[in-house]
Amino acid sequence: MKPLLVVCVLALQACAAGPKAVDVQQRASATTTASGQPIRLPQGDARIVLSEYVIPAGARLPVHKHPHPRIAIVQAGRIEVTNVDTGETRAYGPGEMVVESVDQWHYGVATADVRLWVIDELPASATSNVVLKP
Repeated sequence: MKPLLVVCVLALQACAAGPKAVDVQQRASATTTASGQPIRLPQGDARIVLSEYVIPAGARLPVHKHPHPRIAIVQAGRIEVTNVDTGETRAYGPGEMVVESVDQWHYGVATADVRLWVIDELPASATSNVVLKP
């Protein structure tokens, strides 16, 4: 967890009033991408985008890469992500966090209907975090 987020969570817990306590459980943490790259924060103003992806079973996403950090949380289904640059394939299921590789070509195949929440961390001026392979 980022230090500011930890402070905010602790402050919320300390300020919780009434008989019901706030329950916060860290579900995932990572310091590297799926291919082992260190996670680095961008410099300058940033924009955080939350998207929901619904991918039907059998669908294959085109080969693409992300120039900026992207994290996906699998809400339902299963997806296999193949990193074309490293040759590695990893499968992800419900509740798992996918820390996508930065600037490495990859694609995904839904082995069951998939629902993902995707968080992109972009420079404020960026309009997309997906580059399709020509």
